[in-house]
Amino acid sequence: MGRIRVLSDQVANQIAAGEVVERPASVVKELLENAMDAGATRIRIEIEGGGRKLIRIVDNGHGMVRDDAMLAFERHATSKLRNAEDLNHIATLGFRGEALPSIASVARVEMDTRSEDDAVGTRIEIVGGSMTKVEDVGAPTGTTIAIRDLFFNVPARKKFLKSEPTELSHVAALVTHYALAHPNKHFELHTATNALLVAPAVRDASERVFQILGGDVSRDMIPVAAEIDFTRAGLPEPPPWRREEDYVPPTPGFLRVSGFVSKPELQKLNRGSIYVFVNGRQVRDRLILHALTEAYKNILPPTSFPVVLLFLEMPAAEVDVNVHPAKTEVRFRQSSFVHDFVRDAVRNSVLKARPAASFLTAVAPPITPRAGDNFLNATEGFDLDPVVRGPGPGSDAPWSEHQISEAEAQDRQRELERVSDRIDAQDAEGFSLTAKPTTPVAGRFSFPLEDREDQFENHPERSAAESKDPHSSTPPWTYPGSDPHAATHLPIGTPNQAPAAERIEDTARLDGLGGLRPLGQLQNSFILAVNEQGLWIIDQHVAHERILFEKVLRERQVEKVQRQRLLMPLLIDLIPAQMANFAQMADELSRNGFEAEPFGPRTLAVKAAPVGLEGKELELALAELLQTDDDAPQADNMEERRRRIAASIACHAAVKINMPLEQSKMQWLLDELGKTENPMACPHGRPIALRYSHKEIQRAFQRI
Repeated sequence: MGRIRVLSDQVANQIAAGEVVERPASVVKELLENAMDAGATRIRIEIEGGGRKLIRIVDNGHGMVRDDAMLAFERHATSKLRNAEDLNHIATLGFRGEALPSIASVARVEMDTRSEDDAVGTRIEIVGGSMTKVEDVGAPTGTTIAIRDLFFNVPARKKFLKSEPTELSHVAALVTHYALAHPNKHFELHTATNALLVAPAVRDASERVFQILGGDVSRDMIPVAAEIDFTRAGLPEPPPWRREEDYVPPTPGFLRVSGFVSKPELQKLNRGSIYVFVNGRQVRDRLILHALTEAYKNILPPTSFPVVLLFLEMPAAEVDVNVHPAKTEVRFRQSSFVHDFVRDAVRNSVLKARPAASFLTAVAPPITPRAGDNFLNATEGFDLDPVVRGPGPGSDAPWSEHQISEAEAQDRQRELERVSDRIDAQDAEGFSLTAKPTTPVAGRFSFPLEDREDQFENHPERSAAESKDPHSSTPPWTYPGSDPHAATHLPIGTPNQAPAAERIEDTARLDGLGGLRPLGQLQNSFILAVNEQGLWIIDQHVAHERILFEKVLRERQVEKVQRQRLLMPLLIDLIPAQMANFAQMADELSRNGFEAEPFGPRTLAVKAAPVGLEGKELELALAELLQTDDDAPQADNMEERRRRIAASIACHAAVKINMPLEQSKMQWLLDELGKTENPMACPHGRPIALRYSHKEIQRAFQRI
């Protein structure tokens, strides 16, 4: 056994740096948050070699004087915490005093900074944690920090870095996420040859979504806006005998939820497209993810997830952001209250919108990738490799996911037209793959959104005290009036956009299903119907399933479930695990219309069943409810159990496919479907109705 040695400060710094500086993206995150905390409105990030060779961030923030600039690289130094009480009210993005010294200990750092009150700036150079130069320099107001040769003195840590395209994709995803969260700031991301992202400041979050993700994604998003004051949750206060004479009750503040969630037709196979920001900070919180999953319960299939861009605003004292080294996980003081409010706000917004799925979108998605294909992933980077598939060397066009995909789609389409038409050499001279120049459009972007007052009605507990709160800032869901002299800000190379009235078609809603006129059946499985919005195709089985599902839930709530007694008890053989499940669910099954009891060690005798279930369908429904699933949670709550029972009853009692229906029966189905709370999807998440709009039909026949 060797002798015990005390590590030098330099070696200790390098070891600690491995905890803070995991990869180039973590370096960019720390410096980017510092720039935003400094009040910067323009931030430029330059990356070379995936961040190994160079990371340079330029901002126009407050800057620092010489003494503060030198002190910033000391361990445990911070300008954002004045006393211990500030730890309970952290309102900044970056607050840890370990980032700059940790980065400086494993790289070559050069920082130029100047405050607005100083005549000259300060340049500081640090190599491997040792400060080598401090001098005056001419510099604009703000801070420029360059990180070169990351992990040059820690080769073992450097070997764990991913390839340059992978590291660059992580950085690009990070910058894009913060650009989405802060639409009032200008962000740029550049490599040695390309401009990956140019996002000028815009009015609000809706325009930023359109600017970065494109029109296809923005049209499939539903706005969410709701707020509630924390007095409804009951603020914790000290007991009377511990209160001072001048004790003042705490101000509750507000919980505001805003942003955008996807329509049910826009789905992902993982949670990578769910982006949640708490007080401007991107987090990956399990509580919020669970709330979003519950909000889409019985709307999306269990294996699919929505696309979400959600902003939560609350007093700093209500959330602890210092529970994770990377500050990606937070802890809410009133977690149940936040969970339920987010769930209800999102679900009410989706149910109120009642969007109709497009037939063409369902059967033939457009070439341009949608959020369901290439939406940015916070943990896996871009689905498209920005280096391999980005603009060519020497190109000045900025990169964004939508722009590259659009260019590639145009290239392929033009190539197919050139080959199919066999154009001659003379025509080929005029052939170009360059996108047409864009025409500036005056005014703000218009989206098929409702008025602000209507959006705040998405939650039944919406408080009207916003105008009375003198400390409330302008929320990100504000939609200011249109300015005819304001120029629309778009990144260079954004696809040409028509005026809003021509670009966005009328948004079809499912409110008028009761006014559909059935034409007949397709293969005795799908109802064809028409109204003023176009041609509709309705799956008769899932439509009836949704009707019965909500009917069973209503009857269960008022304890008036209809049941029918069997002439002879139905004997069902079960495995031991199913018999154990029956013992747990017997009471709830009885409340939903089942009357069953054990008939021997592995047999169940069913004497009564809900109306509509009989014979083989009754046996299948019970077997499904009692089936054990190793991947399912260990214990369902009461509400989840009720929904599972209602969904199973509805599925097995609904009309089947390949079943002919009379005209009156089809009309009844459509009328009842229009009365349901959620006519968008069956309890298992499958779509009920698809619309083939008049414009889509005219476009297919080349009339427009």
